[in-house]
Amino acid sequence: MKRILLGAALGLGLAGAAAAADPAFGIYKTIPDDNGNFGNIKVAACGSKICGTLIKSFGPDGKEMQSDNVGKKIVWDMEANGDGTYGGGQVWDPSRDKTYSSKMELKGKNLAISGCIMFICRDGGTWIRIN
Repeated sequence: MKRILLGAALGLGLAGAAAAADPAFGIYKTIPDDNGNFGNIKVAACGSKICGTLIKSFGPDGKEMQSDNVGKKIVWDMEANGDGTYGGGQVWDPSRDKTYSSKMELKGKNLAISGCIMFICRDGGTWIRIN
């Protein structure tokens, strides 16, 4: 009986985790920065919030390159608003070494990013979902 209850509890736990997966979770290709470099960002849960981590970096020629930024968080503390929009988070732009108070919007499969520092706002472009 204990095995059955344990199995049922584990099954419910896994079903709950799967149901909690946010539609924005995935891997995205960023737009090129001021130097023409771009990256792949993995958007996933960070506790109860959403984060994005740089998992690959590419040069202007499209070839993968080594970068000290791979493995670093690009997006953190983002919260889902429940309507395909996200807010309350931060986005770090490695090419400018600036962190912006940001928001995201899921547009189909892609993720539009924007952010502000005080009254200066930037459009981070639309990241293309690749997975």
